[in-house]
Amino acid sequence: MVDAEKTGQLIRRLRKEKGLTQAALAEKIGVTDKAVSKWERAQGCPDISLIKSLCSVFSVEASVFLGDGLKENRRDGGNMRRLQFYLCPVCGNLMTATGGGERICCGRPLNPLKPASPDADHMPAIEPMEDELYITFPHEMTKEHFITFAAWMSYDRMLFIKLYPEQDAALRMPQFRRGKLIFHCSRHGLMQFDLKL
Repeated sequence: MVDAEKTGQLIRRLRKEKGLTQAALAEKIGVTDKAVSKWERAQGCPDISLIKSLCSVFSVEASVFLGDGLKENRRDGGNMRRLQFYLCPVCGNLMTATGGGERICCGRPLNPLKPASPDADHMPAIEPMEDELYITFPHEMTKEHFITFAAWMSYDRMLFIKLYPEQDAALRMPQFRRGKLIFHCSRHGLMQFDLKL
């Protein structure tokens, strides 16, 4: 059951965060400003058919209105040591985040990928060449099985390189003294290799 008080407070908060008046919000979702005022005073709740429009205006998921409310994350300053990778199993969309929170793609919550140490079939060969690193993987690059991306990470930055099937399993990147090489195999998941040159 939807709580009219919580829903009204949520709508008011989201509306103010977007800098909208009640009339402006009403116009965007096709209702009267009196309806918005009524919701915000806990005199009623929006019809379920309006949830999609409210989500679109406020850039939130439907679960926010259907009981979960807004959940604040702990501020962590975006520490790169906490960077996590998320991959949608449906569309292949890749996301990264340094803080908590929920990541959703194609209507499904995503869990962070856990990096493993590379085995012999995934061990990168790293060759310094002037001011660059030439990195190769002993890995096939077919549409069914390939290295999808590689990223170099340090405490304050990340360099991301997307790889595609039917190209070489190789890349060049600037030469960095230390950091982590993170890469992803379409079958075997995320892997991490410490770089110390």
